[in-house]
Amino acid sequence: MTHSHDLPPCCPTLTPHWPLPQTLANVVLVSSPFDPQKLADGDFQRCLIEPPASIQRSVAKRQTEFLAGRLCAREAMRRLDGRLHVPLIGDDRAPVWPQDLCGSITHSTGWAAAIVANKQHWRGLGMDVEQVMSSERASRLAGEILTADELQRMADGPEHQVALRVTLTFSLKEALFKALYPIVLKRFYFEDAELLEWSETGHAQLRLKIDLSQEWHSGKVLDAQFSVQGGQLLSLVAIAN
Repeated sequence: MTHSHDLPPCCPTLTPHWPLPQTLANVVLVSSPFDPQKLADGDFQRCLIEPPASIQRSVAKRQTEFLAGRLCAREAMRRLDGRLHVPLIGDDRAPVWPQDLCGSITHSTGWAAAIVANKQHWRGLGMDVEQVMSSERASRLAGEILTADELQRMADGPEHQVALRVTLTFSLKEALFKALYPIVLKRFYFEDAELLEWSETGHAQLRLKIDLSQEWHSGKVLDAQFSVQGGQLLSLVAIAN
């Protein structure tokens, strides 16, 4: 855990750790709690992070999410290879990483994290964190997130797992998009992938239902992993080199 006088009260610590079941070599993950109520004027300048205009115009919650995510990303890169760099926002709203790195930034209520690796070892990293949905919200959103086959598997499974299953499917598909989009440069959506299987040990498999390239074709299966802590679900799709 890193405590620093350079960190603002709204993002007080940067913690390198691995909160997922399967450790990945040559990958750095850093997380930070954040509190929008403690965001103060000048925090971005003191942290040497330049917020884009869209962030400057946004509410304190969005500003603090952005600041915490970028602090995590900079610290993760520093720990990976010593460089000091803050990824900008691209035209597609995604972080712009150095050409030789891949990475991902995510945030949920009061928690942000970033993960980075060198492309010598990993081609793509997609990470997503979500609050586990209530049963009511999960039932309401299931039809928008799950394919017909996924809905059938949910109906065949235990009712007490519906909220977790819908949240997991949403999060894993978000992570899949973050990992694959920089490689294929084609947008795809919830109906273009399906969650094949998952276990309570935190392992999962996804299958593409769309042709994104010759390599990333319909039927391609990818491994994923996830963990649930304190009502938040963290998922990761990592594509090896």
